[in-house]
Amino acid sequence: MSHEGIKFGAPAEIKREFTREEVTPADVRVLLSTGAGLEVDWKDGHRSAYPFRFLRDACPCALCNDEREKQGRAPGEAEPQAATALPMFKEPPRPQQVTPTGKYGLSFHWNDGHQHGIYSWEYLRLMCHCDSCKTGGAGA
Repeated sequence: MSHEGIKFGAPAEIKREFTREEVTPADVRVLLSTGAGLEVDWKDGHRSAYPFRFLRDACPCALCNDEREKQGRAPGEAEPQAATALPMFKEPPRPQQVTPTGKYGLSFHWNDGHQHGIYSWEYLRLMCHCDSCKTGGAGA
């Protein structure tokens, strides 16, 4: 069976190999009451913080990956808004439910009804956008 043309997870150009400690969470906090987002302390000592807007825009499901690819957006990059005289209010993305997916990662049921992405621990670590990870430092 051929998988040619099928994309899995993050784009190949941003893939990297991780140690077990780099992709194993020591502590996970979903900050629903404040709306701040998701915080993960990794076993290697690194800390990652992900705003809900970023997570929703980085959804790893096939549908969202396809839409981002068509629009030329990177995971986590917001969809461009149409220029209108009076932009319509759109409720900020917020999970209604967050559930563990085995030892693999997390699934979010978003307030816009979307619920298909599985955010693996490896994907979340890859998507860390802290200063250290952006510059390829110790946390990267």
